[in-house]
Amino acid sequence: MRRDGLHRLSVEELVERFAAFAVDRDEAILDDDIAKSSRLFWKLDAVEKELKARPGDQRTALCQLYAHRNLQVRLDAAKATLAVAPKAARDALQSIQNAREYPQAGDAGMCLWALDEGIFKPT
Repeated sequence: MRRDGLHRLSVEELVERFAAFAVDRDEAILDDDIAKSSRLFWKLDAVEKELKARPGDQRTALCQLYAHRNLQVRLDAAKATLAVAPKAARDALQSIQNAREYPQAGDAGMCLWALDEGIFKPT
């Protein structure tokens, strides 16, 4: 997703958009629609980049999504905030892994493993 237009949105609106994209991505994953899931991944990425570009790096606003009812939203928010809220994001990922609701639990576990192994370094 092009970032055009995202700069016009408030931080609150960006968080809402992020959550909506993640819910849609969850549905795409469950439907095994890889193309749609991929497109939504890039939309999430664009929102994350817009928040990062804001003064003071506003990705911390996504931390409120750790309590969202949708597991994919919590997962995507945790991964997006690893650089700005590492302890809280890791705790959220661990909680998702411990819930053993797949495929998100597997994704969270792999993310934690990659962090621990130094393969993934959040920026």
